This record gives sequence, C-alpha cells and structure tokens, in this order.
Amino acid sequence: MLDLKAQYEPLKEEIKKALKEIIESGRFVLGWNVESFEKEVASYHNVSGAVGLASGTDALHLSLNAAGIKQGDEVITTPFTFIASAEAIAYVGATPVFVDINRLTLNMDSSKIEEKITPRTRAIVIVHLFGQPADMTEIMDIAKKYNLKVIEDCAQSFGAKYKGIPAGSTGDSGCFSFYPSKNLGAYGDGGMMITNNPEIYEKVKLLRNHGTVGPYEHSFLGYNSRLDEIQAAILRIKLRHIDEYNQKRQNIAKIYTSVLHNTVQCPVEIQDRTHVYHQYTIRTPERNEVKKALEDNSISSVVYYPIPLHLQEAFKFLGHSIGDFPESETAANEVLSLPIYPEMEPDTAEIIAEAVLKTVKG
Repeated sequence: MLDLKAQYEPLKEEIKKALKEIIESGRFVLGWNVESFEKEVASYHNVSGAVGLASGTDALHLSLNAAGIKQGDEVITTPFTFIASAEAIAYVGATPVFVDINRLTLNMDSSKIEEKITPRTRAIVIVHLFGQPADMTEIMDIAKKYNLKVIEDCAQSFGAKYKGIPAGSTGDSGCFSFYPSKNLGAYGDGGMMITNNPEIYEKVKLLRNHGTVGPYEHSFLGYNSRLDEIQAAILRIKLRHIDEYNQKRQNIAKIYTSVLHNTVQCPVEIQDRTHVYHQYTIRTPERNEVKKALEDNSISSVVYYPIPLHLQEAFKFLGHSIGDFPESETAANEVLSLPIYPEMEPDTAEIIAEAVLKTVKG
C-alpha cells in the first residue's frame, strides 16, 4: 500500500544527523525538537497553539476532555471511520451519537446532523476522511446555533484545505495522527492537537503530562501522552516536504481516476476543497472480486472500513442494528483503497488501475 523505505532514502542523512544530535544531547522527552515542531505545525495551520502528543487518539481524547465533555454528554460523529473517532468520546464518559455519511464524499452528511441533536448534545467530532475535508461551513453554523464544540479529526488530512483554510484550524481543536502510514508519518506513534483557543491549549498541555504545573506539583489528574524528541525531529524534517508529498499523491490519484472513472465510483473532489489522498478509495459492488484479482496479481488493497462502528461489538451497548445507517453499511460493502504514496511511479499506478479495469469489465 505504501513504501516507507522509498521516502526515507533521500532524507536518511538528515535524519541520521538529527538522531545523533538527540542521542548525544541526552534529552529525549519534551525537548527542543518537540517545542520547535509544535511552533512549525501551528504556523503551517495559522493557529495560535499546538501540543505534541503520543498519538492521534490521545489528541481526540484530550481535546474532548479540555473542551469539558463529560459523563452523560452526547457527542455526534460518523460511524464510517476508524474506531478512535468514537472511542475517544467514550473515554471521557460521553455517548457517541452517529450520523450517516454522504454517499459521494464518505464524510458525515451535514444535512442529517440537526435531527440527532438533543439537550445533552455537547460537541461534534467531524472526520475529514481519506484526506478530504467535510462540510465545515454548514457544520460550524450548526455548532454555533446549538452552542456545540467542534473537534476535527484530521488523522488522514494533514495539508488538506477547506475553502483555502487548513483542515483542523476551523473548529475548537484539530487532531492529527503521525502514525507511520499517514501523509506526515513518524517512525512510531505520535499525534498533535492544534487550536486557537488558549484555554483548550493550556488544558491539553497540562493533561499530556500528568496535570503537572510545577516540579512534582499537579493541579489535576492527567495522562502520560508526550511526543518524544526523536519522533519530533523526524517529523520536522518531513514537514518541510509535506506539500510536495501531497501533490505527488494528487498526481497518482489523477492517473487512477483517468483510467477508472467510467468503470467504478472514484473519489469525488468537491470544488472548494483540497483532497490530499491519504487513501484513494474506489467503490464497486464487485469489490470482493476486484480485491481477489489484485491479490492474484500481487497488488495490495485494503478495505477501510469493513464494519461500521455502529455494528462493532465494542459499541453494542449503543443498541444499533443493521439498517440504522444504510449509507455507511453500503459503503462498507463496496469500498476498496488502492496503493498510493508519493514515491509511486506513474507506470505502477497505471498497471494497478488497468488490473482493476480488467476485473470489473470481465
């Protein structure tokens, strides 16, 4: 699905130098590289603050905590996403309330949000799935109308834009994952929260480090969720190339679409958004046959996501059943993500697309 070694090769001397400096410094946690990376990411997104964390899941969890979401509250999100989007809601004792997706974008259908709002609704966790931002104008209008917090799950959308505004910088906080496979990936786990809200910034900064306000002085119970120096240094190097990486992903996506657009449902790029193609995800009722044919030709493909969250055993307590969110369920049976990464050769993309085309056309 991707080739991390190919990305490492042109950066390896710079990365080796950075790692050598860190090891020789003896400072491995919350040091100069973390602080610098936070400032650089904040600047990239034109926000006032960023906090490096241990994972994207922690970014969601601590953002919800800092926003005051608690036991008994309800938080709206999508059932068609990685489990962390809803898992973090449960972590703070709140109840995930699912809203079905838009068939074309696979993001939450903003026209269905208001019908799910109750007196207990406190926030919306919006997911910018596969690299394309959701309908932020409509979502922010709804949030303002009902006084709701908006947490942006940007795990798959670093560098994406909505009407020219970077994903993650519109809501109360934006949450990023630096898992190795992401558009901006570390060499291990890592995450970040960005915000323009000084209260959320200060709270998350304390929460990530046991609620520490001074040497062995803790104002509340926090967590151990610190981005380490080694990951920060690697990410700082890669950050300088993120726009180039995303452009190369977009170029591969264009090749796929040019070959496949008359045969399967290709990703739809909404006019006012910048899609960064963390995944290139097609849809076809013949998904399983296509996946098998690709496997037979030694071509990778992945189903993101085969079981919507409302049908997961982990969320059985919510009481949902088959048919509750039909768009998400149909997508789960039809989606297939094809290999995509910046270093992929155009010829390789054409070979993969032709293999899909051959299978669907029989």
